[in-house]
Amino acid sequence: MKGLYCRAGVTDAEPKFVIQETSLPEVLGSYQVRVQVKACGLSPLDLKLLRDIGIQTDLIPVGREVAGDVLQVGDKVSFFQPEDEVVGVLPLDSPCSGLCDVIDIDEHLLVQKPEKLSSVCIAGALRDGLCAYTALHTYARMAAGHSLLVLDGASSFGLMCIQLACYHGVKVLTTSHSPQEHTLLEQLRPSVGVQDPLVAKVIPVYNGSADLLQVVMEETGGLGVDIVIDSGVRLQEEEESEETKLLPHKHDIISVLGVGGHWVTSHKDLQLDPPDCRLLYLKSASVTFLNPEVWTASSAQQGRFLHILKDMMEKMSAGVLRPQPEEAVPLYEATVAMETVQRHQKKKAVVQL
Repeated sequence: MKGLYCRAGVTDAEPKFVIQETSLPEVLGSYQVRVQVKACGLSPLDLKLLRDIGIQTDLIPVGREVAGDVLQVGDKVSFFQPEDEVVGVLPLDSPCSGLCDVIDIDEHLLVQKPEKLSSVCIAGALRDGLCAYTALHTYARMAAGHSLLVLDGASSFGLMCIQLACYHGVKVLTTSHSPQEHTLLEQLRPSVGVQDPLVAKVIPVYNGSADLLQVVMEETGGLGVDIVIDSGVRLQEEEESEETKLLPHKHDIISVLGVGGHWVTSHKDLQLDPPDCRLLYLKSASVTFLNPEVWTASSAQQGRFLHILKDMMEKMSAGVLRPQPEEAVPLYEATVAMETVQRHQKKKAVVQL
């Protein structure tokens, strides 16, 4: 049996991905489930995070968002039976690659997969959906009547945030990075219920004409938004690289926050200057860092993690959450696909086994 692994280079910029032979133990653990993998999602590896939490091995398993069928269960497993369809996230310290044909995983990391959803669809949407739930429910305490600014709403993560927020009665503003994205966001409609637009205002940032602060204040009556979710920020005004020129400056984000607002950021190296902190203090606003790995790095809130996964499956099955379609690649292209994802030339990939 073969799986995909990462051999870290001298620096984080030069990891190498290799196919390695691997095997499973003959005896299945009491609480473990043996799963035949049908699809696996590939996301960038955070090698620094793995070192920080003490995971240092020569070969790091790649691919952790999996969907498949149960082949065998341990003698104390109570939630699943053979032939059940399941979906889950492998833990950070898993010895198995999600691209192995068969893997062993603890039953408390899995939930039932709805029959009407494809394995490829779920494996591609799992990480973004989990991040959207974490940002909006766990950190921002979203509630009906709140206002939300989603930056880069046409991204797969942004679309999940928009759909989830609208379902709960939140007014959504978002930014677009191209004319095509702008049209897509303006045409978003719910699959069920009243066919009003999901987004109250789409703010174009690709031509430099829209003033984010001015537009948001007009839309909120000068009060600012209750929640901001970013996909990266600029720390310096003069940053004009291709990757950062469309991102908002950190001071603009703080300026659009209302009193008691929540800013959920994906920027792991965010630095706030004293004037920024002063403005946050005056608004009694907060900043929360969104770490996608926090649920599997700690088992302190395992029940909440499973509840999120179950609710996500129910909403995807009902059509409330419609993830961005992701074209699956075959297993023999997995190495090239992962290299592309790791270099951030593509945000994610899905491998069909």
